[in-house]
Amino acid sequence: MRKEDCFFVGTIISKFSFKGELLVKPDTDDISLFENMESVFVELGKELVPFFIEKCNLHKSNLLRIKFEEVDTEKDAESLLKHSLYLPLTLLPRLSGNKFYYHEVIGFEVFDVNYGYIGTISGINDASSQPIFEIHYQGKEILIPLHDDFLKEVNRKEKKIIVTTPDGLIDLYLEL
Repeated sequence: MRKEDCFFVGTIISKFSFKGELLVKPDTDDISLFENMESVFVELGKELVPFFIEKCNLHKSNLLRIKFEEVDTEKDAESLLKHSLYLPLTLLPRLSGNKFYYHEVIGFEVFDVNYGYIGTISGINDASSQPIFEIHYQGKEILIPLHDDFLKEVNRKEKKIIVTTPDGLIDLYLEL
């Protein structure tokens, strides 16, 4: 399995028991999506290695407690700490309307209600508290906060997104 064909599930953050159980911090708002996983890919070096799940349940409110097959000791579990988990993109539930996965809209064209065409999404920066569309237009980068009030329409068929940005935001980038 190639990493490009997968989505990030979360990171193994600690051991839970002496029997090889692990705690995973998932990268989702809806942790229950991962509660019934049968297997997952663990990134070991540059490879994605399949691990079959013996048991997986919610732990407290924001963690998953996972017991992998053939990971039966603290030492086995320790070797997996800080590693990332992935699942195939085909397992993501379909979203509709103005909801989307970040990877899904890369390459979409962006149009502002007042300004018109403003470029193509090259990435989404989610390193801060507010995710931001990274849009390339004529050799320049335009950054638009990903906010429900700005997002008017996501058209998957035409691969375009329509936004309404605050006055002057786009001009700020194009005047530089």
